[in-house]
Amino acid sequence: MKAVRFHAYGDSDVLVHEDADRPTAGAGAVLVRVAATAFNPVDVAIRAGYLRDVFPLTFPHTPGFDMSGVITEVGEGVTDWQTGDAVVAFLPMNEPGAAAEYASAPAETLAAAPKNVNPADAAALPSAALTAWQSLFEHADLQPGQTLLINGAGGAVGGYAVQLAAQAGAQVTATAGPRSADRVRAYGADRIIDHTATPLPQALAGQRFDAALNLVPTNPEETAALVDLVADGGAFVSTTTPAPEDAGRGVRTVRVFVRSDATQLAELVRRVDTGDLKIHVAQRRPLSDLAAVHDDATTGRLPGKTVLIP
Repeated sequence: MKAVRFHAYGDSDVLVHEDADRPTAGAGAVLVRVAATAFNPVDVAIRAGYLRDVFPLTFPHTPGFDMSGVITEVGEGVTDWQTGDAVVAFLPMNEPGAAAEYASAPAETLAAAPKNVNPADAAALPSAALTAWQSLFEHADLQPGQTLLINGAGGAVGGYAVQLAAQAGAQVTATAGPRSADRVRAYGADRIIDHTATPLPQALAGQRFDAALNLVPTNPEETAALVDLVADGGAFVSTTTPAPEDAGRGVRTVRVFVRSDATQLAELVRRVDTGDLKIHVAQRRPLSDLAAVHDDATTGRLPGKTVLIP
């Protein structure tokens, strides 16, 4: 089969589209014919070796921890899935991934794929939507009627977070650039701030929120300014830059490290199937373009969520 792998840490040129042995479905796992994998910004850091202590790899490594596809083989001990089932999964981040024609997936990571979306686009759901869900409901403990600030709502996680928060009855203020503002508004944001035109503290004029979700890399001064926008006793949740543990005023600060959760993923798929959760994909590209996608991401040219098709 064809796969994209890298044999050592390095720049994007270590990513090679090459022949590789087809994996098998071991005990407790299934073999999936991959419909697509999705690019995530953390893929760049993993490939470069910046996270080798957190996600140690065995080389050659196949990236791509988001996956959609169809089961072609069921391993010993797997009883809930069978060949022909369409599935999605958030795979272990340091194990061989889905940037290949076939991938092995632990059965415990699987959820049935959405029925009403392009099979390739379904790969854009797992890790991004799980990050949004866990950020809002596990870490921020978001409740109906609360006010929420989402910094970076135009990205994949932000888009899911806006939809989930609005459906949960929160009042959502979101930052988004001109390219994504209309989409974020359609997702249910009550107010949109163009971060390219007005600094956030100035635009909010002293308003504070029950919770803030930061999805954008920020320097210490910017992070402190965001924490200051949280009301006394509120929550500041970040997927990027951590805030000080003791932020004062009873503000609770959390840095999110998403985990695979098949039960939560199944609920997110259910919402996609009912039309309550929209998957946005900016582009579909062939898997052989993965190195170029990494380059586009690091130079700011990536137009948005990208799925890669073997």
